[in-house]
Amino acid sequence: MGKIIFYEDRNFGGRYYECSSDCPDFGSYLSRCSSCRVESGCWMVYDRTNYMGNQYFLRRGEYSDYSRWGMFDGIRSCRMIPMHTGSFRMRIYEREHFGGQMYELMDDCDSIMERYRMSDCQSCHVMDGHWLMYEQPHYRGRMVYLRPGEYRSFRDMGYMNMRFMSMRRIMESC
Repeated sequence: MGKIIFYEDRNFGGRYYECSSDCPDFGSYLSRCSSCRVESGCWMVYDRTNYMGNQYFLRRGEYSDYSRWGMFDGIRSCRMIPMHTGSFRMRIYEREHFGGQMYELMDDCDSIMERYRMSDCQSCHVMDGHWLMYEQPHYRGRMVYLRPGEYRSFRDMGYMNMRFMSMRRIMESC
């Protein structure tokens, strides 16, 4: 079970909202969200409602000011990441709709270009576990949270200008 507390103002000021599950829109609880404390669990937070926009992975800790991340409008929605204790498995594809080269991952990959000589990943199938995909090698740049399921086209999901170049398993018991 996770728990995260969102605050209207920076440095944990103003009104607050305690959350222990997914929340697609903070609008009915807070006029804005500028800081938070993660008391337990792992979370993805989004700068738009309905789990859209820029995403950030949060673990236990204090986050006093989102504007340092470039989130000037603050957080608008959040999703709790369930703890996964089994194996991890994901297939990545060079092209949309599972086309082109395919590779299966069971561990982190800090660069698909170095490991597989693959210049782009445009679709994937997550069979087991929860993953973070990054737009740059070595787990840098914008990230996207993927849970088990088929992702036929990152472009159709709204990631038109993103190229995924590294991926990491969410393994820790945050």
